[in-house]
Amino acid sequence: MDAEPADPRQGARVVAGGGGGIALLGDAPEAPASGGAPKSVFGLAMVFVLYTYGGWNEAAYLSAELHQPRRNMLRSLLWGVGAITVVYVLVNLAYLKGLGLAGMAQSQAVAADLMRSAFGPSGARGVGLLVAIAALGATNACIFTGARTSYAVGRDAPRLAFLGRWHERGTPLAALVAQGVVSVVLVVLGALTRHGFETMVEYTVPVFWFFFLLAGLSLFVLRTREPDARRPFRVPLYPLTPLVFCLFCLYMLHSSLAYAGVGSVAGVVVLLTGIPVLLLCRGRSAGAPKEEAS
Repeated sequence: MDAEPADPRQGARVVAGGGGGIALLGDAPEAPASGGAPKSVFGLAMVFVLYTYGGWNEAAYLSAELHQPRRNMLRSLLWGVGAITVVYVLVNLAYLKGLGLAGMAQSQAVAADLMRSAFGPSGARGVGLLVAIAALGATNACIFTGARTSYAVGRDAPRLAFLGRWHERGTPLAALVAQGVVSVVLVVLGALTRHGFETMVEYTVPVFWFFFLLAGLSLFVLRTREPDARRPFRVPLYPLTPLVFCLFCLYMLHSSLAYAGVGSVAGVVVLLTGIPVLLLCRGRSAGAPKEEAS
């Protein structure tokens, strides 16, 4: 049965309905070719699909600065994920309606091709501008939240206390500088390879899912070690909910390692270097009182 020709203007109207969310999506690099069918096509596809939702958890990094976190943290997470899901679905419907599945498969820049088909070269340039603005906004959010994580590490680990110092202007300056150094190293790593962005994804995605898995497992550990501790938020349907979450994280960790292959080695090596650093910090903190924050 022949498919109907795609109408790019109709797809563009759906994009308009989705708001600026079109700028949040980029093309995922194809999975490495193999001699036969992939063992887990679904898993490989979900590596990049779920990577686009990767910032959903970062609101939790700001819980200490949130007004009434017990009530508002859950709301912010649910509303954020829900709004982004709606936008992403609308954008993908626009792609399908405007370019068709075959056109999307052949495109190197789906959003730009859709807008070029609907509005000419100016449409492609316009969506490129939106992508740049969205990238700057995402970068700002990552800087804001990531530095708070390093700051918290500095507060807990005496040997890394320099990360936990708060600048007089109200920012964790040392944590921001450390985060900037790591970011530059990742950019240089991507620039020195042929695939650029793909290399950075291969480096980060397995670590991304591994930490999610550890976070889920920590819930079981803490519930066992501290059964009577006060918990402002209780997980619904425990232990089923975290168990399903951990199983899916394990599945995605396997899928990301299968996709990245050798490219994931660098990320895993850096991750493993954190073990001796943790042991070193624990050894120091066991013999010295915790430094008070100024």
